[in-house]
Amino acid sequence: MSSDLRKAYEPQSVEEKWYQFWLDQKCFLADPKSPKPPYSIVIPPPNVTGMLHMGHVLNTTIQDILARKARMDGKEVLWLPGTDHAGIATQAVVEKALRKQGLMKHREDLGREKFLEHVWAWKEKHGGIIIQQLKKLGCSCDWSRERFTMDPAYSRCVQQVFVELYKKGLIYRGKRMVNWDTAARTAVSDEEVDMIEEKGHLWHLKYPLVDAQGQPQSNEFVVVATTRPETMLGDEAVAVNPKDPRYLKLLGRRCLLPLQNKPIPIIADDFVDPKFGTGCVKVTPAHDPNDYEMALRHQLPLTVVIGPDGAMTREAGEDFAGMDRMEARQAVIEELTEQGFLLKVEDYVHNVGYSQRSHVPIEPYLSEQWFLKYPCVEASTKAVEEGRIRFHPERWTKTYTHWMHNIKDWCISRQLWWGHRVPVWYNSTPDGKSPVPATVSDEPTRPASGAVVQIPDLVTDFNPDSPLVRCQVESPGADWIQDTDVLDTWASSWLWPFATMGWPEQTDTLKKFYPTTDLVTAPDIIFFWVARMIMAGYEFMGELPFRNVYFTGIIRDKLGRKMSKSLGNSPDPLELIARYGADALRFGTMRSAPLGLDILFDEKDVELGRNFCNKLWNACRFRQMQGGEVQGEIDRMLLTPDDKWILLKLDQAIGEITASFAEYRFNEATQTLYRFFWSEYCDWYVEASKAVLYKTVEPLNGGSAERPAASTVQSLNDPLQQAARRANTLAVMDFVLSNTLVLFHPFLPFISEELWHGMGYNIDMPEDQGGKTIMFARWPKPLDEDFRGHYGLDHCYLEMVDAKYALVTQGRNLRREANIPASKKMTFILKSSNTVSQHDADVLRLLLNAEQLAIDPNYEPKKGTPSVHADLGDLYLPMEGLVDVEAEKARLKKELEKDDAEIAKVEQKLANPQFVKKVPPQVLAEHQNRLAEWQAKKQRHLELLRALEG
Repeated sequence: MSSDLRKAYEPQSVEEKWYQFWLDQKCFLADPKSPKPPYSIVIPPPNVTGMLHMGHVLNTTIQDILARKARMDGKEVLWLPGTDHAGIATQAVVEKALRKQGLMKHREDLGREKFLEHVWAWKEKHGGIIIQQLKKLGCSCDWSRERFTMDPAYSRCVQQVFVELYKKGLIYRGKRMVNWDTAARTAVSDEEVDMIEEKGHLWHLKYPLVDAQGQPQSNEFVVVATTRPETMLGDEAVAVNPKDPRYLKLLGRRCLLPLQNKPIPIIADDFVDPKFGTGCVKVTPAHDPNDYEMALRHQLPLTVVIGPDGAMTREAGEDFAGMDRMEARQAVIEELTEQGFLLKVEDYVHNVGYSQRSHVPIEPYLSEQWFLKYPCVEASTKAVEEGRIRFHPERWTKTYTHWMHNIKDWCISRQLWWGHRVPVWYNSTPDGKSPVPATVSDEPTRPASGAVVQIPDLVTDFNPDSPLVRCQVESPGADWIQDTDVLDTWASSWLWPFATMGWPEQTDTLKKFYPTTDLVTAPDIIFFWVARMIMAGYEFMGELPFRNVYFTGIIRDKLGRKMSKSLGNSPDPLELIARYGADALRFGTMRSAPLGLDILFDEKDVELGRNFCNKLWNACRFRQMQGGEVQGEIDRMLLTPDDKWILLKLDQAIGEITASFAEYRFNEATQTLYRFFWSEYCDWYVEASKAVLYKTVEPLNGGSAERPAASTVQSLNDPLQQAARRANTLAVMDFVLSNTLVLFHPFLPFISEELWHGMGYNIDMPEDQGGKTIMFARWPKPLDEDFRGHYGLDHCYLEMVDAKYALVTQGRNLRREANIPASKKMTFILKSSNTVSQHDADVLRLLLNAEQLAIDPNYEPKKGTPSVHADLGDLYLPMEGLVDVEAEKARLKKELEKDDAEIAKVEQKLANPQFVKKVPPQVLAEHQNRLAEWQAKKQRHLELLRALEG
């Protein structure tokens, strides 16, 4: 039964109460045996030790909206939650904490086993906090199925996948150039590198040419430019473009590498841009990806002069060996200057890659790693190109297919300890030698003696067919050593859609809910996660992993800056929830989130969400305070034009919101809800309904002897008839409010549930269709033809009532422009040839706050009487006795002065060709609109002034 609503909405107590209710009633549990059609979505697993931020709010709110809408569509919903072990991120956090506690300087001080004990302890202490925070937001995940990527069952899936791909020949060990984090001492993915613009320098170096005997020529040299002079110690060539006529005569000759005093060849390669710098490029194969590719083409040696710890190797020369790379940079510059090899230095702005986790410059590093040749590339590409998987917005399809058509093997290994260890095992040979690769140790090693490595191809002499190497999940025995590398975090999360459902077993959950329906994620991981999940789905399930992918935008501050702790512009969602409520945060965020576009976050949007919740609460409370039967039957014979109008507007809103859901345009859905409920229902219908509910309307002419003659329309004073009309209006209100609460529920789950029960709309409903919770109430459908026909809902009522409300708006503007307070009662006269019903007249009088409203088709106004023309006729506002004419004329003259000043200001800007040419189109349009608005305002003030002077 319904209960009296409190005077004010208190979100904290309501949210806690209903979330616990949903948990206790197992409302989120997915039943794989259910006959309902399935809907499934897997949460992009946040870092296990992460904290809720605004990006999570956006992403998970969208997922919750989709899950709740699917339940209302009568589907069996699985929203599967979980967390990611986040290898490098978690390890970096733990290492920092342990160093701060003085327990270690580097993880080798503790050893692998002891270090991992600390990581697991950290996970137990801090892990899962974000899950509790997601619950505060209202996320309706099936928490009984929560997964963690390092769970034993999930870890076994990851290792089994490695073994299968290894046996298919898709995983191999090779030596390549990788992004190297010198602080974490591991390879990192491109996604873990931030490109940061820096002001640096471009050093121009002279390399003397040498003669056939290798002797340098004092007056002949080539000039190369570099931003990293410390790497020149590892140069193996100077390259020019083969079509550059300036250097054709130098091809085949050699130049002397300064400081190292060794001759290096001058080669021709199409990669060189003759327009960049001098057209001569230094080639450092072991420390630049492009130079590495050139080295492979020209069979150059690869001299490693910077080690995995960021220190210079002995190959850099005894003067520099052991120096940090940044320290070596300065030392190299000083030596080059002293020896006369530095030609000039230029200021130079360029992008430098930094590790997201360690915040140190990334070092391109030649390293032996595990690589994966991607499976099912063709099927995965076609799935998106041919629309079996749909991207929202669609523009990301082109980005995806371009990457898929240019895909490169994936470096899946990391030199970390926290993660899924590579399931490859090594044994010693009888002669004491071992096939164990050099990197199978707890400390990534530099190349053995001399750091010059000759590479005939990408794959080292590692032999996967050796009987002393095994790839399997379990250890072969006591004499076997496991590879020390762990897998890239993405090498576990790419299995997320099916590994979370019990794969490799064909569980009931997999059979029911795979493929999943939707995926919500950010576009910056389209390659690192989305594409890989699609390939994994086809490889291991023989089917796509999801049917739709919704790409969110990035949440920025209102200045357009990306949110970060350092800028102090990243609000704490939990503080916003405490201040405004979870529903307010959800609604405010979604209302400002266009499909796939970045969101400029402003706390005012959350405040707007809170105000909207208060409006919803007050509107329901207003209905409850009227008493009467809850959800009584609507009598079609007693429907007023306003009743029919709001029912048609509800029908329109249902259609628009349902269409917005189908197109994943959630902000449009929230804008429709806002327009329908705040404007159409509250501002117009509720106010108009008071003409029926309160029965305080007087007859039209009200006994004013001084008013012109007018026709009068008598009120309906029959008490029984009035009571029936009142009950019918309340029935319409209940019909609209109950449907509106269902429309609101995916966006505002807490307040909609509270009001659903508080208003008694759950009474007499089947338990699985809203009786227990609004969560299972059926999603409203547009009103069918039978309903429209029975209740006489012709579209002409939209036009009729719109015209009535437009007249009210114009009448209110007339009052405002005449500087008459909104609270002051006055007389309006409507000159109309149309028939105006008593009800419409009552509504007009009420909404205009008129003491009297006369309807007179023959009215002849005094000269200068303010008026407006509308579809229903001409509305006049007799001014006698309402204002001080002289004071009002003085006020209007001041307003006209202001109008002229504002018009001149805008016209001056628009007359400036530079302004018109440079500003963005939307800014230009704003100024043009502003000019039109001020010109219209001036015209209106002129008319009022003329009327007073008339």
